[in-house]
Amino acid sequence: MNPTLTPNDGAPEPGEVPSTPDSTVVIRLLTDADDMVIIGEVFQQVWGSMTELVRLEMLMAVSHAGGYVVGAFDTSRRSDNHPNGQILGASVALLATHQGQPALHSHVTGILPGARSTGLGRAMKLHQQSWARERGIEWIVWTFDPLVRRNAWFNIAILGAEVHEYLPRFYGTMTDAINAGDESDRLLVAWSTATDATAPVRDGTGGAEHSLIPTPDDIVTLRRTDPAAVATWRASSRKALTAALDSGRHVVGFTRNGEYVIGS
Repeated sequence: MNPTLTPNDGAPEPGEVPSTPDSTVVIRLLTDADDMVIIGEVFQQVWGSMTELVRLEMLMAVSHAGGYVVGAFDTSRRSDNHPNGQILGASVALLATHQGQPALHSHVTGILPGARSTGLGRAMKLHQQSWARERGIEWIVWTFDPLVRRNAWFNIAILGAEVHEYLPRFYGTMTDAINAGDESDRLLVAWSTATDATAPVRDGTGGAEHSLIPTPDDIVTLRRTDPAAVATWRASSRKALTAALDSGRHVVGFTRNGEYVIGS
């Protein structure tokens, strides 16, 4: 979801708290062109795309310019073809600014099917947070589809990221296997590098009076089975979230039932 392109990236379902991946999993920075080819293939597999989501040239440019390009590898599965271990996922983030402060824009994170629901997604975000904090970066920002319930749960309830902006049709028309046929609305979230990774889950329980904005059970499946229902969900979600944010209200949590918690 990171995040940004909203894949099935290993984020937990609402109500689930991620575990810790096996000790054989290593997350490391990548700088070599051969490694960039491998993570490009990971993204194509995750999104079901025949074309490159992030070109090799761009990956090399981001890395060489001091940005964040990492892969997660299972070191217990080394071979002649994979001397560093079998790749499980990858993440790319660009140096940026947010509200006038140094930021890291997390553009794309993808985890292969066999490594999902293992806690790897959370481990990769914490690695990203530590990397940014060590370099004096105040914020990590990214976008995600507000209708993808598992990503909202992960970003808001688990990580504690703040919703800062609603971005309608942010990517224009998308054609990958996950997003095709739907409008590319996104929420922009900002995650302070000072955020405590052990903070309680923000599931909206307790606290002051609030309102709730629901999400569909599985928008990715719904895109394939009922495009009209997707359009209805998209319009109602856009209206409700935009109205809340434009009026100065805040998303203060995400419930285990899949609802945004809107506070004052």
